[in-house]
Amino acid sequence: MKKTAYRTDQWYVSPWDFYPEVTKDFKINPKVKIHDVTLREGEQQTGVVFTRDDKIEIAKKLAELGVDRIEAGMPAVSQQDEDAVKAIVDLNLGPDIFAFCRCMASDIEKAKGAGCKGAILEIACNPLFVEKAYGKTIEWAKKAAIEATLAAKELGLYVSFFTIDGTRTEIDVLLDVVDEIQTNGHMDAFVLADTFGCVHPQSVFPIISKVKKRFSGIPVEAHMHMHFGLGAANTLAAVAAGADVAHVAVSGIGEGAGNTPLEDVVLSLKCLYGIDTRVKTEKFCDASKFICAKANNHSLPPNRPIVGRDVFIVESGIGVMFFENAEKNGDPKIVGSIQPELIGQPGWQFALGKKSGLFSVERFLRQIGKTLDKDQQNNVLNKIKDLSLRERRLVSIDEFKKFVNEELKK
Repeated sequence: MKKTAYRTDQWYVSPWDFYPEVTKDFKINPKVKIHDVTLREGEQQTGVVFTRDDKIEIAKKLAELGVDRIEAGMPAVSQQDEDAVKAIVDLNLGPDIFAFCRCMASDIEKAKGAGCKGAILEIACNPLFVEKAYGKTIEWAKKAAIEATLAAKELGLYVSFFTIDGTRTEIDVLLDVVDEIQTNGHMDAFVLADTFGCVHPQSVFPIISKVKKRFSGIPVEAHMHMHFGLGAANTLAAVAAGADVAHVAVSGIGEGAGNTPLEDVVLSLKCLYGIDTRVKTEKFCDASKFICAKANNHSLPPNRPIVGRDVFIVESGIGVMFFENAEKNGDPKIVGSIQPELIGQPGWQFALGKKSGLFSVERFLRQIGKTLDKDQQNNVLNKIKDLSLRERRLVSIDEFKKFVNEELKK
């Protein structure tokens, strides 16, 4: 097999992704960083509670995964959270440890006291939201941000300035507010936050390009949400336009509709854009299972992209036919856009059920070392379909063996 950008032994995606007319306006930072928010915003998912020990164990798992930055929490929330952040910093796991802070001196001092390298400093920049949701004025917000960012700089923290409700702010208003805070205060990076998940990729690309042009030399970070299911698409559009850091959470855990899923962004960058991050994709499933278990056994849909339980299990007869023919023709990896081993799945598996066909029966016959003629195979297939439909489930291998033995005894 000839390897190309769109086809390797681990994936086979569309050549369209790499056409010059598609990529000509991309400004991707080849060293784009992955900033994980699982420990802070992930815990904001309704009903999820991480203990101090949970947070430490999750931080270790995130470090093994290879993220560049861990947003370890908000030390000002509680003594337990402050202790957890300190403990994570003291472990010296490798990723940079950030804290999330309001534009308040006490929050910033706690982030510094915990030993964090950086702080995400948040305040709303949409004048309407500031007025209605905060009961304040935009002048108050700007003053608080200027004072807080200067205080953080004075303490030696890396400052990522985070604009709550940034995407519902008229862009020139947003850029003017951020410009004023940068000029009179301080920011090492600007975080464009789609707090209410209400942009689409076609708006993100030109806006990020505009932001990069206005604040040349300052890294731009993309923090997107899933209210319309577009968090990953919007994050990828932002990266394509030049965003330097992607904010994500493992398996999209987070408040409301959730945060941008780490797996979706990292794997898309690798396979669809040709950009490698430090994240080890083969550890996706292990990290997802571990963290979802810690999150009060938060369950993922079985067909959740990439890490879902059933993503690489084939029931349909035509699907099995594709595999059978591809294997016979010497190119088994032509079926499927990614191979399961790439993301820590156990491998392609096959199931028997209502959608099965004769190719499925033949495959399972080989598995158990039995032979039936076509009439017998059809009889077994009918029994499989009848049982699956009647009980609305898959058919087990033991039940398949029973059907086969019944045919052999006739």
